[in-house]
Amino acid sequence: MSRRKLTADEVELWRKVAKQAERLHPEIPQSVHPVTLPKPKPNKPPKPRFEAFEVGQNAAGKPVRNALKPSISENLRTSPVQMDTKAFGRMKRGKIKPEGKLDLHGMRMDTAYPALTRFILTAQASGKRLVLVVTGKGKDRDEPGPIPTPRGVLRNQVPQWLALPPLAQAVLQVTPAHISHGGEGAYYVYLRRPR
Repeated sequence: MSRRKLTADEVELWRKVAKQAERLHPEIPQSVHPVTLPKPKPNKPPKPRFEAFEVGQNAAGKPVRNALKPSISENLRTSPVQMDTKAFGRMKRGKIKPEGKLDLHGMRMDTAYPALTRFILTAQASGKRLVLVVTGKGKDRDEPGPIPTPRGVLRNQVPQWLALPPLAQAVLQVTPAHISHGGEGAYYVYLRRPR
């Protein structure tokens, strides 16, 4: 798009307005002609650098993992330790025996949540400190589709439920269980002492 040039009438009008106007900065030299700006140069986006690729050739580099966020297990492993570190280490190695167990295999979310709430609050009220919640690893989806779906609905949902009220006030630490107690398909839930 080219700029329109000023007509003689517009230039004359500008000069009249400029003579009558009071200057804000008198130290700057005065110009009676309006300044015409140079045409802006179009910015060309840089060309992407792609290497030649032929059908049947393997792509170079590591395969891209289709995950939008870290897994629940990774989040739990990197979360700070809230309990005694020595007891936490023994718990992670499977050396502490859980005092109660809840198996959520085969349950749907609408039945699993009340069962989990009832189990955790009852366990805390009875003075238990370490319980095991078994969720299972979950099923692989038949067709993954364009949006990545985490494997195991309950496996991903249980740690979130434990971090929200009314269970958050009862739970001190959540971590994936040792392989002897179910591994990735179960969680140790270390409870606070009842007040």
